[in-house]
Amino acid sequence: MAKYKVTFIPGDGIGPEVANSARRCIKATGVDIEFEEVIAGPEALEKTGELLPKLVLDSITKNKTAIKGPITTPVGSGFRSINVALRKSLDLYACVRPCKSYPGVRSRYQNIDLVVVRENTEDLYAGIEFEVNQKSTRELIEKINALSKSVIRQDSGLSIKPMSISGTERIVKFAFEYALAHKRRKVTAVHKANIMKHTDGLFLKVAREVALKYENKVEFEDRIVDNMCMQLVQKPEIYDVLVLPNLYGDIISDLCAGLVGGLGVAPGANIGERGALFEATHGSAPKYKGKNKVSPVAMILSGVLMLEHLKEEKLARILEQAVAEVIKEGKFVTYDFKESRDDPTAVGTKEMTDAIIKKVKEKL
Repeated sequence: MAKYKVTFIPGDGIGPEVANSARRCIKATGVDIEFEEVIAGPEALEKTGELLPKLVLDSITKNKTAIKGPITTPVGSGFRSINVALRKSLDLYACVRPCKSYPGVRSRYQNIDLVVVRENTEDLYAGIEFEVNQKSTRELIEKINALSKSVIRQDSGLSIKPMSISGTERIVKFAFEYALAHKRRKVTAVHKANIMKHTDGLFLKVAREVALKYENKVEFEDRIVDNMCMQLVQKPEIYDVLVLPNLYGDIISDLCAGLVGGLGVAPGANIGERGALFEATHGSAPKYKGKNKVSPVAMILSGVLMLEHLKEEKLARILEQAVAEVIKEGKFVTYDFKESRDDPTAVGTKEMTDAIIKKVKEKL
């Protein structure tokens, strides 16, 4: 059996609880993993003076694989988001968020099986912003007004939306390769090319060019983002893998999570040439810190994605099936899986994790 070394970032708020649940479940599969624990976020700031110490980036660069609990980003710290900083620093350009129905999860929909592939480094989330009433902002407004037919008001703040050929090529290629590897039938490119001709228009043009290389292997289509939102609510079953620019990907991935019961069952992966980082889609929920109350499912399913990435497919399926069975049985589940959130039979984070581990061991 192969041996792996994985960077483990516990996070803060509920992060350590759910991240440790994922670590326990991964270890229960019998996979030979050594977890190298490092800290980022408020705890790291307190201990090292840095929110994202170099040690964290060095560890992920060395190990190539990391799993991370949710992290709160303090206001005014210099980082918009530690999550974004990690993705940008390591060029983890592909965000993969599967949204899948599990019987027993409260939802208006059934049999959903969608995968959102979101570009992680460009678009409006690139962080190129100019604050209102600053000298550089006024100069940029004057320059844009001189070069374009539009007139930007002087009391405006600005965000720049870069979208490149190379960035689009690699994310669309990633979506098609993912579809092939996971035996998916279709890739849908989502855009607003009818309005933003030179950014989203470029995204669509390049997506169509990449799609030609996969003709007769994977079906391809495109949808305008607002229409896509409506169609996902009306007929989600006709879609499969969605590939989107950064901002739309963020929004649509939450919409798709809503179709399957919410962020509590939404895992995530951030993948690039230099490594991969696995994390739940939800936040750190500090009000629940240390209360042994929240669901560990999104983090455990992120561990499933990590096992898939490590080519431990059999163990990934065992862990996912264990999670699915515990949810379906509905006995050892946290309050959010109950009909009433005040159900006294709901168990805690640890107890649900224990039940999943028991199922894993039964399957080995």
